[in-house]
Amino acid sequence: MALYAELHRHLGGSVVPRVLWRYFERHSSELISRFAEYPEFEDFYTRPRNTLDEYLELHTLVESVQTVDTLPYFIYRLVRGAYIFENLAYLELRYTPYLRTPEHLSQSQRIDKMAEIIKVVGEASSQPEYPIVTSQILCMHTRLPYEVNRAIIDLAAQNKHYVCGIDVAGGDSHYAERLAEWISLYEYAQSLGINTTGHFYETPVGCYPQLLPYLKRIGHGIQIPLLYPELLPDVARRGQCLEVCPTTYIKTGTLQDIRQLKLVFDRCFDAGVDIAICTDNAGLHNVRLPFEYENLLTYDIINFEQLQACQDAAFRHAFAWPYGQRPASLLNGLLQPETTKVLALKD
Repeated sequence: MALYAELHRHLGGSVVPRVLWRYFERHSSELISRFAEYPEFEDFYTRPRNTLDEYLELHTLVESVQTVDTLPYFIYRLVRGAYIFENLAYLELRYTPYLRTPEHLSQSQRIDKMAEIIKVVGEASSQPEYPIVTSQILCMHTRLPYEVNRAIIDLAAQNKHYVCGIDVAGGDSHYAERLAEWISLYEYAQSLGINTTGHFYETPVGCYPQLLPYLKRIGHGIQIPLLYPELLPDVARRGQCLEVCPTTYIKTGTLQDIRQLKLVFDRCFDAGVDIAICTDNAGLHNVRLPFEYENLLTYDIINFEQLQACQDAAFRHAFAWPYGQRPASLLNGLLQPETTKVLALKD
């Protein structure tokens, strides 16, 4: 059995439609009162949007119900599905802890509450019956002030047993007016030894070369090979990996046809730039990681050898994977002595 690594999955967008519907039915029926039956809700929740900003509004629907009390409910089902249906051995969950704290509290009170959220997510992600190596990436956010975003970095540094890196979310078109601030925040994170990724070069309006040197991995990054292929040699030299999430670009209107990704993969492979294939928002898309693999193969965007390279890259660039090899190599090492013993018996 193949085992996979998922490097880019949002906690808010990871809840599959059926699980979310059942939760709303039991606890917040007013949020689904306009939908007569489940199929109408699923269609609304998973259909493509016109822009990234419109798409991101759906996150607020889930964030509003992911509280310190309900997070274990959602995460248990997330990890169970990831293990049983996706064969994941490694999962990084990213989210903004501040947006899971009570809105009626003051900013300082909400900052103080973030540590509890991180602990709850960490404890709920560790499930012995579904053994997946999990870690958290804390997302700064374009809607949040500098003080909150800096506090998120401090919490990442203080909770390295739960947190493996930081990110910035909220739509890459909104970074420009605070670019110096984002640079200073990433510099601060680096000074604390925190791994860094970020949503950059996802859309044509989210391209900021000034920020690239501060990233260990690049969230999405598809516009680099599409629009700025001259940057690829530097990306390769820095050893950065693109977190490519194929279904996202159709759902957000960023690409019109998934086959446009062939140029992304071709140029990255030619330049020696690693790609990890990810789901981004598996619930919003109603897809799982093996589907992303199959879709890329079906449309001849990559071949099986390239798929293997991307799967290897995902483990190699995983911030918290504790082993030097991917699971298949570890399993081969465990099985090899038995195989040798069997052959010896046959002789």
